Amino acid sequence: MDERLTTIKGIGPGREKQLHKLGITNVTSLLTYFPRSYEDRRTIYRIGELKSGMTGGVVGNVIAVQEKRPRPRLSILEVVIADGTGPLKIVLFNQGYKKNFYKKGQRLYAYGKAEIQYGSMQMNTPQIENLGDGGEPDRGIVPIYALADGVSQFVVRSSVRNWFAANPELQEILPAEVRESHQYMSRYDAFKMMHFPDSSERYEEARHQLAYEELFVMQSGLALLRNKEQCHKGPKMGPNGDLMAQCIENLPFSLTGDQQRALEDIRIDMEDERPMQRLLQGDVGSGKTVVATLSLLKAIENGYQGALMAPTEILAAQHYEGITEVCRNLGITIELLTGSTTKKEKERIYEGLADGSINMIIGTHALIQEGVNFHNLGLVIIDEQHRFGVEQRARLQQKGTYPHVLIMTATPIPRTMTLSVYGDLAVSLIKEMPPGRKPVKTYAVNSSYKERLRTFFGKEMAEGRQVYVVCPLVEESEKLDLQAAEELYLELKAYFYKAYEVGLVHGRMKPSEKDEVMNAFHKGEISLLVSTTVIEVGVNVPNATIMCIEGAERFGLSQLHQLRGRIQRGSEQGYCWLLTASQDERVLQRLEVLVKSNNGFEISYEDLRLRGPGDILGTRQSGVPDFILGNIVEDTAMINQARKDALKVMESADNPDYQILLETVKKRNEKNAEYAD
Repeated sequence: MDERLTTIKGIGPGREKQLHKLGITNVTSLLTYFPRSYEDRRTIYRIGELKSGMTGGVVGNVIAVQEKRPRPRLSILEVVIADGTGPLKIVLFNQGYKKNFYKKGQRLYAYGKAEIQYGSMQMNTPQIENLGDGGEPDRGIVPIYALADGVSQFVVRSSVRNWFAANPELQEILPAEVRESHQYMSRYDAFKMMHFPDSSERYEEARHQLAYEELFVMQSGLALLRNKEQCHKGPKMGPNGDLMAQCIENLPFSLTGDQQRALEDIRIDMEDERPMQRLLQGDVGSGKTVVATLSLLKAIENGYQGALMAPTEILAAQHYEGITEVCRNLGITIELLTGSTTKKEKERIYEGLADGSINMIIGTHALIQEGVNFHNLGLVIIDEQHRFGVEQRARLQQKGTYPHVLIMTATPIPRTMTLSVYGDLAVSLIKEMPPGRKPVKTYAVNSSYKERLRTFFGKEMAEGRQVYVVCPLVEESEKLDLQAAEELYLELKAYFYKAYEVGLVHGRMKPSEKDEVMNAFHKGEISLLVSTTVIEVGVNVPNATIMCIEGAERFGLSQLHQLRGRIQRGSEQGYCWLLTASQDERVLQRLEVLVKSNNGFEISYEDLRLRGPGDILGTRQSGVPDFILGNIVEDTAMINQARKDALKVMESADNPDYQILLETVKKRNEKNAEYAD
């Protein structure tokens, strides 16, 4: 269906240019340019039959045309038509330029809502078609398309209609057994029913089928990737040993039920010869790092090396400190490798990784540099994976011979999205919070609270606590964001003059400068930190108990929840203040979701529903597909069914009957690969 538009009857260079304005460039994009709405024109009424409030269509001859200008910049064009049963006034606002379009005696079709105003029946801005002498209006359920200047409904409608008139069939993508099991119509009929439905029931059937087809193709692509990974042999591990048991003993807390279940999932995967491809998904502060540490120890006690890659130097350093602490006295060698590591240190680490004397390495993208070679890499863990491109992740995996892979994310996305974005991975969830953690008390307040809040900050800091103040996003300008952050920093520095140290961190700082400030905050040398969202994935400061987010309405709910998670790390009560100047009821309702819930999965679902997936994960990095009809928030049952069907079909991917499907899947996977890096 990649044929040029000019292969369709009635489309010459001029009309092709018009369709290009709508993003329609070939037959495929024409057929998938689905109507935004429909009008039921199966009945044509006589003007005398119209009742006030009724929506319908009439045919009549023009008997009068008049333009009125009641005030500057307002033009009212009145076109009166009649059909022998009465007149109808058609009112067009600010369309005086159409005055010469309508002539007395002209035959028009008008479709819209009829209302009695000033004693006469009229339609305001209806759909109008000039029927000429013998023409008949479109009957049936008529598609209404989104348009651009200079493109009419007739142009799109006739183009689609002419394609269907000249083509009796469409290539099927879904395998015959899948179509039969769901009792689907032909793909040709489904597309036809989307544009020119016989009834609302047939339209719904067609929409469901084509949405399912999108989801099935996506799931088939993910199943294919998974099968490809699993055809390799990876490092088969033995049962859990002493190192893991000793580490668990060293922990100052007991593992939660969710942590234990995740570890069991990982154990089963690592004791299989097929390389593990697992997603460890947990809310902020749920204890994913402990699970990661124990998984790395399992690799080590089986004679392999383990690597953990984090997106920032400060997060890598934090992992290193935390893991070193829980692995003390275990007799293993753990090193940290980042861009800041000195040349001499790097050479020493490179040597230790190559000869196997280093058991575990924690680092940033420095781990995937050319000089890094492992003796026997058995497990790769990638933290906050959506911060890395696909290529970067693959390069770390290639440092070993099909090592096991564990991906961690604190973005608590619902299962529907998990299946869409990570469908090639098995999933372990950690929803349970470690015992003793108090839920953060969250308040949404207007900007008049600023003074009271600063008093509260002072009181908390006097007791040795620390405060985060996050700046609002200003437009989409880094420069303006920075300006806002600097102004707020100077304001707070003056307010707490000499009493408490105030720091500033933002995205334009050099990594070394940023790390310096964050380390000072971590050590307690800075009491109040003014920041842009660079702290969203950042350092663990158990002593920080207050998070104040200015211009909270400018952030997504998931992002606000991530930020709030920065103060849920210690045993003390945390407070989060969401400041907004907005009076919009919808904004306040949205923020109320955070006030009422500390459950990241609930919050994420609301965020998905309100904003869409691309805004949350970033479509370019995560590979979230842009569906035309499918909806990963609403179509949960359909996604699950598509996944089941796709896994079954892809077991026989070499079946020649699946050739068209595989070509479609391949095209989709290639398109998604373009998202990364």
